[in-house]
Order: sequence, then C-alpha cells, then structure tokens
Amino acid sequence: MKKVLKIFGIIGQILLITMVVVSSLLSLTMAYIVFAPDDLPKPFYLSYLYPTIEPTIDPTGEAAMPLETPVPEKVVLPGEGIMIDTGTKIINLAEPGGRRYIRIGVVLEFVPPAADPEAKPAAAAEGGAAVVDPAVEEFTNSVNARLPMINDTVITLLSSKSFEQLYTTEGKEALRHEIMEKIQSLMPDDKLLGVYFTEFVVE
Repeated sequence: MKKVLKIFGIIGQILLITMVVVSSLLSLTMAYIVFAPDDLPKPFYLSYLYPTIEPTIDPTGEAAMPLETPVPEKVVLPGEGIMIDTGTKIINLAEPGGRRYIRIGVVLEFVPPAADPEAKPAAAAEGGAAVVDPAVEEFTNSVNARLPMINDTVITLLSSKSFEQLYTTEGKEALRHEIMEKIQSLMPDDKLLGVYFTEFVVE
C-alpha cells in the first residue's frame, strides 16, 4: 500500500511540475506575441481596429462631410467658479435658553454659465480694467437677486443645530454638505460647486 501511495505521490509531483512548466511557457509565449516588435517571427500577429468616422451618404449618392464629434464640456475645478459672498451671519443655536450662537461667513461657488459665442464682451475701461463677461455678470446679478432666499435657508438650517453638532471638524463638514444640498435644491438650474466658510465662531 505504501508503494502505491509513493507512486501516486511521484505522479502528482510530475503532473504539478508539468503544469507549472506549461503555464510558464504559455505566459512567456503570450508576452512575446504581445510585446515583441512585429518584425520578429511570431506564430501569429495581433491586429488592432481603431474607430473611424464614416462619411454619411446623402440621397444623391454623394459622400457628405463626416458628422462632427461633440466637444466635451470643460470641467470646472474648485476655485475656478463664480464666488458669491452671502455675508456674515450671527445666529442663535438650538440650545436651552438660547445662550449659544454662531458667527459664520458663507461663500458659495457656482459653475460659470456657458459663454454665448454671439455675445460681445463689454469694452475694457480705461486703465486696463478687466473685461467682464456679460453671461457671468448676468448670472451674478441673478444669484444676488436670490440672496434673501439663500440667507433664509442658511439661517433656518443653522438655527436648528446645537453646539455639539457644530464644534467638531466632522460637524463643520456635515454642515457644509447640508448647506450645499439645501441651496442646490433651491436653485436646481444652477450647478453649485462648493460652499466655503470665511468665518466660523461658535460661542
């Protein structure tokens, strides 16, 4: 019995070694086919298909110009948007006796509106003043006109918070996200990019 088990053990080791050698050879062969230059001899060569723009055929049978691919929208990073300062607010917190309060400055950052290619920017003022994009100026005026609603939303949210909810770093971040969600729901057509605290004192 021991001899049979010994024979099976040897056969198992041989099979294992054979499988390792075969898999290593296959891996090396595939690496050679994929990475070796195509001017070297290979059992077969890889071919790549690249997408091409096919010209459209109009009813007359003539080839028309290929369709233009859409230009991807520019990604606006934090700090590149339009900053709207909502001012400093002093608000009583939801504490017994109303003795605690918060003094906070909130700045909102919005994604700039798409520039109108037909709009002509205002002429630069004397002295080399910066040219103001009419679309940005119109957007800023639109948001400033809604500042009373924005401030009311921020004040209502803050007056429902307690000192324990705000004094930690996690509490400040949670408040930032809540303000962002509330204002984004208030202004769904405008993309809010960020909420920044320029002042944050809880006493």
